[in-house]
Amino acid sequence: MAASSVERHGVKFEGNVAGATVEVLAELAGLIRTGRLEVPIAATSPLDRVQDAFRELEQRHTRGKIVLKP
Repeated sequence: MAASSVERHGVKFEGNVAGATVEVLAELAGLIRTGRLEVPIAATSPLDRVQDAFRELEQRHTRGKIVLKP
């Protein structure tokens, strides 16, 4: 049997529940800050336009994250 992608690439994998900790989020923020992790941003919207952001997500053509700004 072939090795999993995690083993093959030597990366760390956490599911949503396991990855949603303060420690994991702090580690990700640090990687972003140092440029070792890039999070593509597809669009930004003001918070009062959240319905528009969801409509864009429903189209399933988004490449990157949609950020809501306060």
